[in-house]
Amino acid sequence: MPNPIPTEPPPRPAFNPLSRPVGGSRPYSQLRASGKKQRRIVHENSVLLMSLAGGLVALAIALIMLWTGEYSARTQWTGTAFMLVAWLSCGFAVRGIVVRPLQTLSNMHAAIREGDFSMRARSAGQFDALSMLMFEINALTEAMREEKLGALEANALLNKVMSEIDVAIFAFDSDHRLRVVNRAGERLMARHAERLIGSSAEELGLAEALDGPGAQTIEKAFPGGSGRWGMRRSTFRQGGIPHQLVVMADLSRALREEERQAWQRLVRVLGHELNNSLAPIRSIADSLEMILKRQPRPSDWEDDVRRGLRVIAERSEALSRFMRDYARLTRLPQPQPLKVPLAPLIRRIAGLEQRLPVRLVPGPEVTIEADPDQLEQVLINLIRNAVDASLEAAANTGLPRTPIIPAQGAAGSRAHAPSPQVAASAGAQASTASAGVAAGTEGTEAKSSPAPGVRVSWEKSGTSVEIIVQDDGPGVANPSNLFVPFFTTKPGGSGIGLALSRQIAEAHGGTVFLRNRSDAHGCEAHVLLPLVQSAEE
Repeated sequence: MPNPIPTEPPPRPAFNPLSRPVGGSRPYSQLRASGKKQRRIVHENSVLLMSLAGGLVALAIALIMLWTGEYSARTQWTGTAFMLVAWLSCGFAVRGIVVRPLQTLSNMHAAIREGDFSMRARSAGQFDALSMLMFEINALTEAMREEKLGALEANALLNKVMSEIDVAIFAFDSDHRLRVVNRAGERLMARHAERLIGSSAEELGLAEALDGPGAQTIEKAFPGGSGRWGMRRSTFRQGGIPHQLVVMADLSRALREEERQAWQRLVRVLGHELNNSLAPIRSIADSLEMILKRQPRPSDWEDDVRRGLRVIAERSEALSRFMRDYARLTRLPQPQPLKVPLAPLIRRIAGLEQRLPVRLVPGPEVTIEADPDQLEQVLINLIRNAVDASLEAAANTGLPRTPIIPAQGAAGSRAHAPSPQVAASAGAQASTASAGVAAGTEGTEAKSSPAPGVRVSWEKSGTSVEIIVQDDGPGVANPSNLFVPFFTTKPGGSGIGLALSRQIAEAHGGTVFLRNRSDAHGCEAHVLLPLVQSAEE
């Protein structure tokens, strides 16, 4: 007899978590349709049996009394039938009272699971336990309806923003496959979303956007455009699976607009300065030519020629200084950062000023990472501007100013001389500050501040330090042009001090801004610089 061929059991289907319904359990209809035998009595029958059992004793006593009494057979059978019908009717009535609210709650939960929040329980107007349960279910359904409506509106708004925003947005899954793209991304790739979804980052040319730094500027050509792109990458989760969101903005247009405006400002400034120098040179040259052509020449023609040539030489030298200042502004060297204690640095710079006393408001002991030479140049420019403004106010109001009396015994403090590359306007300060440098600054903090005067303070703000230079001058009349190169309101000013100061601060990761004081007349200059981060932070 041949051996039977063993049959292998059918393979079990793979578990798919997405195939399970919301809530983690199968619907009631599927439970009833499953071929498994239910060993336990269902809840409805349990209620029926308990209600019948509750009346069974009374029924038995009534039947005994009926059948043992002196009644006719017709009466006994009629009474027995009536009692059995009443007994069964009460049992089924109790079953219905218990089961119907549970069926209502089951239907409401099924509707909520399917996303239908329109059903409401009708018996929620009473004050028993069941009505309280119905009321809470209705309140839960209403809250979920409002939450779903808000989510739909937020999703519609997000889709509208993503479709209308002029920034390309791409979302990639863990396998670097594209899952979401907006209209700007479609235009950048020159393909519809249906053809882009599922493509890999390498096929789209965005592999470096997923592997490089989170924020970077790249120069790349795509099917829909080329240029410089600002890229930012972040991570989010959907269904527990990490995804990467890549946002790309075209910087070429903004850079071209900024470059055009910069060229316009540069041409306007250069044209103004060149005309200021070339116009008198041309006028004097024409006058000298007329003198030389005149016959006979006047007796003092040589003096006129010398004066004219002297004016031409002065204007040529002024034009040469202007070009040197512009070259110095555009060739600022990269900062060489060192760990610098801020308080001693500010004390040294305040001691350089000899025209007015500079009062220091003590601040926290902080350390910054900066190029000391360049930072000294920033503070020299700001303190000098503050002193100029205070002296102008003192001259206009006729208030006397208190001269500085150098303190004794502090000759050891010495300021570092700024490097030649960044000494934009420190020549006048350095030439008049030798006595103040030798005298030190310990007595500066102790002297009372004259009116008007200059105050320097600093305070820590999060991960940065803010240096504030206040003056008692007339304030700033046109703050929009303060940082325009070669714009100045002071006679003989070069107009590059503030522009150079902000350029140095931005090279250190900070900034410089000016504003009028709100508590009194005058202006205050703010310098924001990052602090040295400790190992604990």
